[in-house]
Amino acid sequence: MARERARPRKSHVRRPEDRRRRPVPLGAVLVFGLVAFGLLTVLRPSGEGAGREPLGPSGGVVTATRKPVPPPPPGHEVYGYVPYWEMDDGIAGHLAATDLTTLALFSVTHRPDGELDTGTAGFGRLEGGVGRRLLNEAHERGTRVELVYTAFGEERNRPFFSDRAAQDRWIAVLAEFATERGFDGVNVDVEGLPLDLVPAYGGFVGRLREALRARNADAQVSVATGASHLGAAMAVVAASAGADRIFLMGYDYRTASTEPGATAPLDRTDGGEKDLAWSLDLYASLGVPPERTILGLPLYGVTWPVLGPDFGAMATGRGDSWVPRRHLGLFENPEFEATFDETESVEFHVAGRKGAWTAIYYDSPRSLAPKLALADERGLAGAGFWAIGYERGLPAYTQLITAFREGRLAAVGGSR
Repeated sequence: MARERARPRKSHVRRPEDRRRRPVPLGAVLVFGLVAFGLLTVLRPSGEGAGREPLGPSGGVVTATRKPVPPPPPGHEVYGYVPYWEMDDGIAGHLAATDLTTLALFSVTHRPDGELDTGTAGFGRLEGGVGRRLLNEAHERGTRVELVYTAFGEERNRPFFSDRAAQDRWIAVLAEFATERGFDGVNVDVEGLPLDLVPAYGGFVGRLREALRARNADAQVSVATGASHLGAAMAVVAASAGADRIFLMGYDYRTASTEPGATAPLDRTDGGEKDLAWSLDLYASLGVPPERTILGLPLYGVTWPVLGPDFGAMATGRGDSWVPRRHLGLFENPEFEATFDETESVEFHVAGRKGAWTAIYYDSPRSLAPKLALADERGLAGAGFWAIGYERGLPAYTQLITAFREGRLAAVGGSR
């Protein structure tokens, strides 16, 4: 195993004081302000929160030139997704030790006609003994539980969000299923949505919330939206339609198909524009309410074959996801020591030999702490994670979540 090497700082790296509140380029604000206005003009969903223009924290209509307003007091909600592939015999005990305010059980979906697809692995796991146990035990702890609805890919989403009858059929089925099973709400995770169908998506969110609240007055609808422009447009219409929480997926800035680096960079060492602060600025500029926004962060990393042992070395092939709990032996090795990059706020580890290097970039408690502090600084409702279970066997993650939940993040020390 090779020893990690510190990389030289690049002259274009921003100073720490420059990482917060950077203005979104005016062109992006104007374009997406116009897009949001057009979408909301078309949308006009009925029900609570219907037909509102995007509002800032003070209630004013957002424009490209609106004056900054102080963020609201930060919240410390913790929203945690548990995917069906993590729902094994050990997950219940792990969740009992993890201080979540909302548990999101992932996931169910529909058939093209809007009926429930009972043939998916997610449905089977949720309907099985483990899924029901997680729901019941969370309620015993006082934790809210949301059912996650997923629809991924343009090929799937274009016909569905073009078909109002199929949407309404699914809304009725989903609302009845969630209510009968005792869920406290539904999380809508739609990815790969064509831009022209964003208004239909907003209408769907509003009608789903109406249907749920007709059955349970306390039910909530949350949405998961991406960290770039399409995600921001979806967040705008979802908020206007009354979505109770917007989970900003603050990850996948880098993926297996990109060059190496942090999947959730606090800043960028490669001169790239998009990072967590950029996404939060974009959302704020379009009027997505911070007091309803959850900053989603990753509990995973990505590994790439690379040219050399230095931070930022170019990839020689496609990367792959890297889940900490599947590599506990690495953390248990007394000789293991990752390099912490303060700029991107990410752990970096490289192994191999000349001509066959492998680099791992992953988030640890010490890399996540500054990102959680960013959620506090922006006055967000809280933070969340994809995915609870990925950090099993590494208690420092659980301790960090507890510290954030209790509002004592500053007292947490770093941990790899």
